[in-house]
Amino acid sequence: MGFRMVLGAQEDIDVVGEAADGLDAVQMAEKLRPDVVLMDVRMPVMDGVEATKRIAEADSAKVLVMTTFDMDEYALSALRNGASGFLLKDTPPSDLVSALRAVASGDAVVSPSVTKRLLGRFLGDGGGELRDASVLDVLTEREREVLVLIAKGLSNTELARKLFLSEATVKTHVGRILAKLELRDRVQAVVLAYETGLVRPGDA
Repeated sequence: MGFRMVLGAQEDIDVVGEAADGLDAVQMAEKLRPDVVLMDVRMPVMDGVEATKRIAEADSAKVLVMTTFDMDEYALSALRNGASGFLLKDTPPSDLVSALRAVASGDAVVSPSVTKRLLGRFLGDGGGELRDASVLDVLTEREREVLVLIAKGLSNTELARKLFLSEATVKTHVGRILAKLELRDRVQAVVLAYETGLVRPGDA
C-alpha cells in the first residue's frame, strides 16, 4: 500500500496491478505487460527469483527486485535470472521512483555500495568459483576499461567524465560490450566482471 501511494502520486507512473505472490506476478505481467515489475523475493506459492526468471524469459516486463541484506542470495539469483536491478526495502521514496524510471528507460539500477557488498559476499570472497576470464578476450582494451568502471558503479555521465569521452561514445562502448558478451544489461555486466575476477570487492 505504501509503495502504491508513493508511485501513484507520480504523474508519469501508473500502478496497473498488484500481485499476491510470485505466480500471480508472472500471470499478471503476461496479461498486463507493464513496463516494470517491482518484485519482492520471499513470497508464497512462487518466490521472486523464479517469478523474475519466468517474466524475463517471456519478455513480459523488466523487473526491479526489492531486497534486504539478509536476503543477498536471493537478490544475486534474481540478477542472474534477468532482474534489471535491486533496491533495499528502506530505499527513500525518491530513489525508488528514480530507479523505476531508469529501468523503464532501459537502464539498470546498480548501486555501487550495495553491489560491492552483495557481490563481495558471493563472488570475490569465496562464495563461488570464478568463471574463465577468457570470455572477456573479445573486448578491446578500452571496452575492458569501461567494463571495469561499470562494475564499480559509474554511470554513463561519470564514465564520460573520467575517460574524457562524450556520453554518446560511452553509450557506444557499453552497447558493444553487452553485444560482444551477449549480456542483457549493465547488471549482468557487473555480475560477469566480478565472476571473472576482472573486478574484486574492495577495489578502489
